[in-house]
Amino acid sequence: MKLCIVTHNVIKGDGQGRVNYEITWEAIRRGYYVTLLASQVAPELQENSQVKWIRISVKRWPTEFIRNMIFSWRSAIWLRQHRSEIELVKANGAITVFPADVNAVHFVHSSWLKFSPKVSISKSFITLLNPRGVLYDFYQWLYTAANARWEKKAFSQAKIVVAISNQIAKDLLNIGVAPECLQVILNGVDLQEFSPGTSDRKIWGLPNAVPLALFAGDIRIPRKNLDTVLQALVKVPELHLAVAGITEGSPYLQLADSLGLSDRVHFLGLRYDVPQLMKAVDFLVFPSRYEPFGLVVIEAMACGLPVITAQTTGAAELVTPESGIVLPDPDDAGALAQALLALASDHALRERMGKVARALAQNHSWDQMAQRYVDLFEELSSSSKV
Repeated sequence: MKLCIVTHNVIKGDGQGRVNYEITWEAIRRGYYVTLLASQVAPELQENSQVKWIRISVKRWPTEFIRNMIFSWRSAIWLRQHRSEIELVKANGAITVFPADVNAVHFVHSSWLKFSPKVSISKSFITLLNPRGVLYDFYQWLYTAANARWEKKAFSQAKIVVAISNQIAKDLLNIGVAPECLQVILNGVDLQEFSPGTSDRKIWGLPNAVPLALFAGDIRIPRKNLDTVLQALVKVPELHLAVAGITEGSPYLQLADSLGLSDRVHFLGLRYDVPQLMKAVDFLVFPSRYEPFGLVVIEAMACGLPVITAQTTGAAELVTPESGIVLPDPDDAGALAQALLALASDHALRERMGKVARALAQNHSWDQMAQRYVDLFEELSSSSKV
């Protein structure tokens, strides 16, 4: 089979990029040839004789909105010229205007566009603290609205649309994707990289002998919901919180200070050592307001950590009452405070939940996920030949 994958990055350190990285390796193992239309590809893939990289460089353009448009047009031009050489095209969302055979959906912008007004109060507060202000909020709205329109067309053109969670599958049905065209393939986790263990907190300047939770995600936007976590933390005075995420342009440092949490909230900046960091904390808190999957959830589970999340996070379907706590409402600071207190005050409970969490994560390796994708490609290829 000659497969073409269209995506921005095919690398390990990126959610969508990691999915396509693993799919590429599985296709290679089965003897297939893979063409990657991408801006960035892992060096080990570049060196493989079964991989052809068509570089689409867009980094010189000023915004992600423009970069995505340029990528879409350039990838479509190449595909029009070379489609006869490719047996199957896999795209990711509205990444290209060229029709794909399989479209893997990692985010449904239409759903976030409808959901975002529910956080208008939080957004208004964040805007007051955020130096990027109203102009940035308008840019984010424009970006989301444009993608919501483009993705509907992209999904309608695909033979099979793959949702990365059951939550995303529901979102896709709501915007008109036909049920017979829809499949669900959950994301995976590296069970060796993310595994139980211990790390010295002093490496990150974190305090010992106190319960410590971890929040990891983009803390420049309200979608990840760090504001509700901070509000709940006020009610759990013995708990400390480590925050991994880019601090530049984030309003949450000021919010933590205004809530009197400066001594208990530890902003670590963008981290590339999250697997080691997870070994130093007691549990993960991640009640995102809208999260298609949330790799950080299954990564924490693989590390043997209990998880506090919300139903609005796709990976919440993996969390059982024996392995963590799933909140019905991500903005309920009172319920979140109770969940934080339950885990912060009970070491034995954390131990029990962590063991179950690890066992659940072991059913969702990257290899298992990649095999399901390539099985799907083979099925489609065979039916096309018939």
